[in-house]
Amino acid sequence: MHKITPFLWFDDQAEEAAHFYVSLFKNSKVGQVSRGPKGVMTIAFEVDGQPFIALNGGPTYKFTEAVSFSVCCEDQAEVDALWDKLCEDGQPGRCAWLKDKFGVSWQIVPKALPELLADPDREKSQRVMQAMLQMSKIDVAKLREAHAG
Repeated sequence: MHKITPFLWFDDQAEEAAHFYVSLFKNSKVGQVSRGPKGVMTIAFEVDGQPFIALNGGPTYKFTEAVSFSVCCEDQAEVDALWDKLCEDGQPGRCAWLKDKFGVSWQIVPKALPELLADPDREKSQRVMQAMLQMSKIDVAKLREAHAG
């Protein structure tokens, strides 16, 4: 059992969201479902081994960008696949951020981004930063071009 589990408050889409997230990531599954008088009350699920609980709590609270889930992607293909699926009926943002169709914020980050930003050559890292600031979905090839100068 994990010590910390993100607990997500949805209006009435907890089950739909859990199944959606599980469909996007390997090593994911839906777990225990608790039912109340109006149907699903909570649903436990794992996304790439990370446990979550989703609650159908009504419209009182909404998601904001103050909390997001950052996904480290191996390559551009993984970035593209996750970005496209999570943006469907959602909203692309800036610099790797997006909101999915449920309003949950995600950062879809290729592992190359922090590596290039951490280059000890300040000019190279700054060129990468400037390139990233112009992007919505991160384009690794363009980051590498900026890095090379």
